[in-house]
Amino acid sequence: MLHPNKKFILTNTTTRKREEFKPASPPKVTFYSCGPTVYGPIHIGNARALVVADLMHRWLKHIGYEVNFVRNYTDVDDKIIDRANKDKVDSLVISEKYIEYTDTDMKLLGLQPPTKVVKVTDSMPEIIAIIQKIIARGHAYVVNGEVFFSIESFKGYGKLSHRNVEDLIAGARVEIDSKKKNPMDFSLWKPHKPGEPSWESPWGKGRPGWHIECSAMAGRWLGETLDLHHGGMDLMFPHHENEIAQSEAATGKPFCNHWMHHAFITSGNEKMSKSLGNILPCRDFIEKFGAELLKFIFVSFHFRSELPYTEETLGQSMGELERVYLM
Repeated sequence: MLHPNKKFILTNTTTRKREEFKPASPPKVTFYSCGPTVYGPIHIGNARALVVADLMHRWLKHIGYEVNFVRNYTDVDDKIIDRANKDKVDSLVISEKYIEYTDTDMKLLGLQPPTKVVKVTDSMPEIIAIIQKIIARGHAYVVNGEVFFSIESFKGYGKLSHRNVEDLIAGARVEIDSKKKNPMDFSLWKPHKPGEPSWESPWGKGRPGWHIECSAMAGRWLGETLDLHHGGMDLMFPHHENEIAQSEAATGKPFCNHWMHHAFITSGNEKMSKSLGNILPCRDFIEKFGAELLKFIFVSFHFRSELPYTEETLGQSMGELERVYLM
């Protein structure tokens, strides 16, 4: 039963306003959160995303909602393929290894499991089906076995990130690709290359683009219109913007009613990321300081504010947590 005196007030990224969360069919809630790309151990920046989603999940259940919470593992990606080629193993060996590793980290953090955890490699029929719908509705085109989404065909592009399509095109930092009708068009399906995993499709052997994966998985398990979608601010554009375009192009219905985004953890005044090499693995932190301190640090900062990971932050949080126990 919904608690009459407890609500969920959120800042909806789409409207940029604080709003009361109102699902379409209360008390049921559909909630999707973008999970990690599994090509190495998760770092504390990845862990922040997982903890934020866990807190949302817990609060929604606490106030009486029946939450269908889905999180994905991206187990098909350029970074996974690069790591596999470097290690001279199949890409699935890499992804399965780090899915298991990440699952252990989440148990150490004490996170509640989602209703459903989905992998891209288990979702190929849904991915191919949604691409076929997008093509049939005139929002995508095929060139030499590659399927591109047509940005110009979708009138609402940019509504989440509040970006103008013309400005995006003018400032686009993308490689010139003669196959594209517009430089901002993006791949829904990529043709097979040697050394990459591939699946049969109506357009030939290949693999999905990154963005279409989440549209397919969210649609399969949560329906055509989600109540809540969460992810990092770095995913707002282009990933989430492209998710909206794909899903709404396929269904003709709104993709999601409430969007929430959390901010980065920074290290040395830069976003903590594997590509920059400035990460602190989650497991290393837990083994040295404990999971409780890491979660305490996360909740000490508003989730939409950057969290600077410094010796000062660590020391201050250790002191504050100690005082909590002495109260």
